[in-house]
Amino acid sequence: MAKAAFGIDIGGSGIKGAPVDLKKGELSSDRLRIPTPQPSTPAAVADTVAELLDAFSIDDDLPVGVTFPAIIQHGVARSAANVDKAWIGTDVDALLTERTGHDVFVVNDADAAGNAEMAFGAGKGTSGLVIVTTLGTGIGTAMFNGGALVPNTELGHLPYSGEGDYEDWEKFAADSARTRDELDFAAWAERLQGYYSLLEFLFSPDLFIVGGGVSKKHKEFLPLLDLKTEIVPAQLRNEAGIIGAASLAHHAAKKGRTHAE
Repeated sequence: MAKAAFGIDIGGSGIKGAPVDLKKGELSSDRLRIPTPQPSTPAAVADTVAELLDAFSIDDDLPVGVTFPAIIQHGVARSAANVDKAWIGTDVDALLTERTGHDVFVVNDADAAGNAEMAFGAGKGTSGLVIVTTLGTGIGTAMFNGGALVPNTELGHLPYSGEGDYEDWEKFAADSARTRDELDFAAWAERLQGYYSLLEFLFSPDLFIVGGGVSKKHKEFLPLLDLKTEIVPAQLRNEAGIIGAASLAHHAAKKGRTHAE
């Protein structure tokens, strides 16, 4: 099977995709982005995914990986973040496979981004316990042990019990919290210190990788953190979801399955 696949990244505001060269770990053509339909119902999003795929000339048997902002268990959405709540309980694999005519592999968005970083980015060659975090509207997490993904960790939703009315750590420490509470990077780093110290205590990881759009400003806050664990910025940034989804779809296709099991 050729080392190629197609990746699609579904987000609350945009759906973007491109074919991926899995030897190089990079897009093999320019990506296409289509605004996420509003309301972002299953039928409307499925139509948009089909529209995006139809814009490319790809073989029918090319593996297609799709990220989705939800807990994904055996292809089924068990939550819905930044998309219509009608997705909860939807078999996303089956819906997109039927609508597009391609075998589709669906994965949690943070897990896809983490997989890309482990295969081609900051985690390449690391064999221990690695936690990838994406700092954005929320905090996405992906955990890898010996290179194997532990899916749907959702560690941004660990309960927060400190000062203030914050229900979980992502409400307190995500990049959106920095903007909302008008924090400078030093003040935000104090919140991140608490979060990463908790993860360090719970899991004793060998490496933290920090992604999300704000990671391009990593020099403003990562050096302020005092941790035993090495912490480094992600390398693939906005393309990580597409690349990771394509990579996971390729491996799933080789094993004769189209969703995480």
